[in-house]
Amino acid sequence: MYKQIAANKRNTIFIMLGFVAFIAAIGAIFAYVWHDWWIVAYVLVIAAIYAVFQYFAASSLATAMTGAKEIKKRDNPRLYNTVENLAITAGLPMPKVYIIDDPAPNAFATGRDPEHAVVAATTGLLDIMDNKELTAVMAHEMSHVKNYDIRVSMITFGLVCVVGLIADMGIRMMWLTSNHDDEDSSPIALIVLVLTSILAPVAASVAQIAVSREREYLADASAAHLTRYPEGMISALKKLDTHARPMKHQNPATEALFINNPLKKGMLSNLFSTHPPIEKRIERLEHGKNTF
Repeated sequence: MYKQIAANKRNTIFIMLGFVAFIAAIGAIFAYVWHDWWIVAYVLVIAAIYAVFQYFAASSLATAMTGAKEIKKRDNPRLYNTVENLAITAGLPMPKVYIIDDPAPNAFATGRDPEHAVVAATTGLLDIMDNKELTAVMAHEMSHVKNYDIRVSMITFGLVCVVGLIADMGIRMMWLTSNHDDEDSSPIALIVLVLTSILAPVAASVAQIAVSREREYLADASAAHLTRYPEGMISALKKLDTHARPMKHQNPATEALFINNPLKKGMLSNLFSTHPPIEKRIERLEHGKNTF
């Protein structure tokens, strides 16, 4: 488990380096089309500013997007005490605790590190989970904090957002180019620009999906290890599967943060979901019962 936490910290550095390289490559393609290599510098500056903003504002953005409200112990002693006990057991600072007024059972964690972490649960989750299942779910979220998944997911979230922003800029540049009498602008260059603008967000989303799915498996196992009661996590996942429903405040940008997919399911939802199928998560826990 500690090796995986260390790996997550290293992955943060690799993701950041990959982020810079990927953005630079997109900028280089735009620069080639427009014959202006200063565009690479402009793109990197925009990406850096956005990345810094995202790093410090992620928690506030996530809570605002989901409609989460911070609580104190007196507001909901059951949830607060559950998180507090888990923080003590895991040797973590007490995170801020939020509740989302939503009948869909779900929970999430976010923040840049354990000292600035946020955990949240919906009213729907509190309604259907018994105490052991609630402990398992919040242990799952606290495991994201302990394993530094919250930092990794925050950076991949920033990657997807900024790549989408730059891709949108590319589309706008394409229209400007098509309306500009520039003999140096070739059709092939414009095609490359269009393909880059379309495929770059797809590539970033696929990377986010891969990172998110693995961190969900790890958090399930970490929760079982933290509580020493894998049956609680298994039972909670079964309830999440049975009572699953879309959340009122849906935003694809925050999908990866939640323990269960908060979006409306479609034909290709399993293929492009940031979450592995719950039955596979349960299967992994069943196979690893004796190791927790």
